[in-house]
Amino acid sequence: MTAARLFVVVPAAGGGSRFGGALPKQYADLAGRPVLAHTLDRLRSVLQPVATVVVLAPDDAHYARLIEARPDVEVQRCGGPTRATTVANALAQLAPRCRADDWILVHDAARPCVPRAALRRLIAELDGDAVGGLLAVPVADTLKRAQPAGPEGPEGAPPRVRSTEDRQGLWQAQTPQMFRCAVLRAALALPMAAAATDEAAAVEALAATGACAMPRLVVGSAHNIKLTYAADLALAAAVLSLPDEDT
Repeated sequence: MTAARLFVVVPAAGGGSRFGGALPKQYADLAGRPVLAHTLDRLRSVLQPVATVVVLAPDDAHYARLIEARPDVEVQRCGGPTRATTVANALAQLAPRCRADDWILVHDAARPCVPRAALRRLIAELDGDAVGGLLAVPVADTLKRAQPAGPEGPEGAPPRVRSTEDRQGLWQAQTPQMFRCAVLRAALALPMAAAATDEAAAVEALAATGACAMPRLVVGSAHNIKLTYAADLALAAAVLSLPDEDT
């Protein structure tokens, strides 16, 4: 049997409206270099894929100007209006090269601090799995559900707690998320896939049909932060400055 190969997809087509910077967050300055450059370097330091594909919006005007030439990275300008569409478009581009049992590893462009140890753990623990899985961390904080906003309340008033939620068995999803090519392609073809906020959610819907098992959870790291707001850059810089054995 031919060994499964690895393909890496980095969706980078979003505008990052919550980030609020002059540039999309994947191009924001982080310790003197764009966030996306750090992300690609971190992946390359551990993984040996057949191809790494960065998926941009068709009108992206920043990548060529801000990201140094990378012979090992392919750029595809096929980003769509949602993450799921962007990843599905990338899979369509890879279809002629990707076998059914090959791995597709999807990683957020805005997660530049994913620990090398976590990347190795994901690859090792999913080796031989028929479906795939994702990095995630068990929820440690107490979770509160807010009351729905009432029409009688003042506009912009802070919400009040409705209840405390049971955190038992809850995990916070991270990336990378890695699935067999055929599984991910089938999951993203489902009608509900366009609304999925990560690949695992689409695969969960596929599993609910009986077509495959549920994704596996692989322990991630609190260091694997996702940049959402501009203030997150300072935290990311601090994580990147840690010794290699900690990252």
